[in-house]
Amino acid sequence: MSGRHRKPTTSSVSVAKIAFTGAVLGGGSIALAAQASAATDGEWDQVARCESGGNWAINTGNGYQGGLQFSPGTWSAHGGGEYAPAANMASKDQQIAVAERVLARQGRGAWPVCGTGLSSSTPRNVVNTPKPAPAVTLDNPELNTPADPAPVQEAAAPLDAPAPEAPAAPAIV
Repeated sequence: MSGRHRKPTTSSVSVAKIAFTGAVLGGGSIALAAQASAATDGEWDQVARCESGGNWAINTGNGYQGGLQFSPGTWSAHGGGEYAPAANMASKDQQIAVAERVLARQGRGAWPVCGTGLSSSTPRNVVNTPKPAPAVTLDNPELNTPADPAPVQEAAAPLDAPAPEAPAAPAIV
């Protein structure tokens, strides 16, 4: 039979199913391939050497800060504020995490002269460690005073007081 008398079917549904299955099964390998070509720390170091002489804390007053020379607008628009108010106040890892976001959105053109050697971007998660609580010292009475003092317990009976007498047992006659 040549298929001339077969019931017509929509092939678009079959194609969609195959495409979806391929995306689900092959998606992991695509993600791994993207990570393999990610911009490395060495590449970011090279950009920083070109942009700022490798000084990750630089602020020369020219409107750009940090090792990768972020403008304040770019820094805040790409989530830099979660790490520090300005790029020069953030760590190298934090600056690179923000730079990966910039690279993903704008490409290498965000660093037109110094970014030509960058690979693809890979989002990085940098854990922002909280600052430790201030130490309790004798010099700072506000930190040494508890917010709610403990309740005062009633005083116990003095130790030299006579013990209460037990009731007398009935006499057996």
